[in-house]
Amino acid sequence: MKRSTSILIFLGFTLLIFAVKPPKNVIFIIGDGMGLPQIQAGMIANGNKSVLDKCKNVGLIRTYSADNYTTDSGAGGTALATGVKTKNGMIGMGPDSIAVPSIMKVLDEKGLATGLVVSCAVTHATQASYVAHQVNRNMYEEIAADYLKSDIDLFIGGGRKYFENRTDNRNLVRELKDKKYRTLFSLDEVKKLKSSNKVAALLYEDHPPKAAERKNYLPEASATAMNLLGKNNKGFFLMIEASQIDWACHANDSAYLIDEMLDFEKVATEVINFADKTGNTLVIITADHETGGLSMPTGNIQKGISNLKFSTKGHSGLPVPVFAYGPGAENFTGIFENTEFKNRILQLMKLK
Repeated sequence: MKRSTSILIFLGFTLLIFAVKPPKNVIFIIGDGMGLPQIQAGMIANGNKSVLDKCKNVGLIRTYSADNYTTDSGAGGTALATGVKTKNGMIGMGPDSIAVPSIMKVLDEKGLATGLVVSCAVTHATQASYVAHQVNRNMYEEIAADYLKSDIDLFIGGGRKYFENRTDNRNLVRELKDKKYRTLFSLDEVKKLKSSNKVAALLYEDHPPKAAERKNYLPEASATAMNLLGKNNKGFFLMIEASQIDWACHANDSAYLIDEMLDFEKVATEVINFADKTGNTLVIITADHETGGLSMPTGNIQKGISNLKFSTKGHSGLPVPVFAYGPGAENFTGIFENTEFKNRILQLMKLK
């Protein structure tokens, strides 16, 4: 056998091993309320391009809940986090009201770092599904208390009032400190951290403002979280929610939506750049549901304009897209249920 042929076979074998190597880190981005029309509107406003163009593995997920054709964020978030469909309004539990462990809980028990970064209160429905177990998504104080029962390593968002100004007079900020969390109240403080050991960053009394006012909060917080959690030698799982895409669509506010989608683009760019740098990070980008029943019958690509038409101020029952990038991305193509992420990720990481 010629030396050149032997080298090619060896290289091919090496590439095959590399291709099946499990991801060390998983970053799961949820664009709340983000369907294909929202993505298209953001792309057009961004000069007809997106970092999502780099994601060659694309799928669709079904979003219905256990009791409704059209899911809410509680049931949608619970399906993504726990792998179980539940009733609308429920958090982190099945329709029988029995708590179900989220993927964060499972990975934490395996020694990986876990965290979340959101552009709303950390007690809101989608992210609550990763740490809390409550029968009603509006039980914000109870959800805040569930953070104390979890072992999440880092969380950044709003909702400070649910930890401090409570009807039961508990001061959860003080209790977080007792559990060795560094409790921080500004992004500048978070960005100065050198390690990820237990960070509770409650940066707003309730929800952060709209993208136009909060500037680069979400992309900067996401980048900081990735760097901090990345210090764990076993790897990490980070959930990032672009929360206010949903609110813009509930309001049928086109300008608000475009701002939130451009902010989402910055976040996705930060994450995919991190994945390129590390080479061992799987990125999954999806939504819990579509909001607004959005369409765009006309527009102007050259001018970056889409004529947005909303058909509802609520959610729709449409499937939503999945974009995957990095090691294992090919496992998230086709049409599948929103409950399948947990098991597919654990299998990919060889933890199931």
